[in-house]
Amino acid sequence: MPHITFIHGIANKPPADKLKKIWLDALASDQLGNEDGIDLGARGVTTSMIYWADVLYENSENADVFEHATDLESTPILAQRADKDPDMSWREKLTGEEKEVIDSLAAKLSFDVLVDDTFTPPTSGSTRNLERIPLPWFIKRRMMKWLLKDVHHYLYNVEFSPRQGITYKVQDEIRSRVLAKLNEVETDKHVVISHSMGTVIMYDCLKRVNACPSIESLMTVGSPLGIDEVQDMLQPEWTRGNGFPEKVENTWVNIFDMLDPVTGFDGNIANDFRKNEKEVIDVINEQNFGAWRHNITNYLSEPKLRAALLKLI
Repeated sequence: MPHITFIHGIANKPPADKLKKIWLDALASDQLGNEDGIDLGARGVTTSMIYWADVLYENSENADVFEHATDLESTPILAQRADKDPDMSWREKLTGEEKEVIDSLAAKLSFDVLVDDTFTPPTSGSTRNLERIPLPWFIKRRMMKWLLKDVHHYLYNVEFSPRQGITYKVQDEIRSRVLAKLNEVETDKHVVISHSMGTVIMYDCLKRVNACPSIESLMTVGSPLGIDEVQDMLQPEWTRGNGFPEKVENTWVNIFDMLDPVTGFDGNIANDFRKNEKEVIDVINEQNFGAWRHNITNYLSEPKLRAALLKLI
């Protein structure tokens, strides 16, 4: 029988069991009027969640807010309940090439040019219509800070203490969790669904860790892998001409929304992760809804993702 392994994305998260239920409920839900909800348990598909938020965040209290940010009414809750801005003082210690890469990524994520979180960059009317319910800039800025912190601390294997008495080498710890979960799966019909920063973690393990087991298929959702600076940090194992991970035995499907601030830089990643110079990734533009277009429950509720997942399992 098929097995699906989930791996979550940027920012703090609710506890692993609650988080997995949120993902499963979103897949099964018909809240958008779709009739193609996928009840994985009823189909005999087993699931597991690779959980790493506790490596970089202090606790999971009130950490579910971004899992449910789907409408305008949720944005005040995001402002009040979401974690405070991450401590960015770690950037002051960077030097050399590491500093250049992170500064370049920060500039691309836009928050370095702003000193006033109440400022919202001008947006064209056509973009606002597409976005339907624009998310306040200070919330987007906060999320971009989390993305920068998570990407840096993971790919540079930073020694980090998320709470008193606990210190991790971030990449080492998360890689060990990924390999442990993947090695628990006994079926050959193994699909991984990764979201956001989780796509970077899963790609890193599949492409750059020799001990990582193979999987049949990979689905990346809301991925920042199209960002040049992220690709630079994945070298030398990553190359544009042969970036497809050999440990993905069958299909790689990439789902993106062009208004998702994490994927908007380059959601069509097929040309960046070729297999022997050929574009083989199945790239799907899935337009979401509501205020926070990066939300995993949005993606899991949409018909194109569900149709692609049914093919994989």
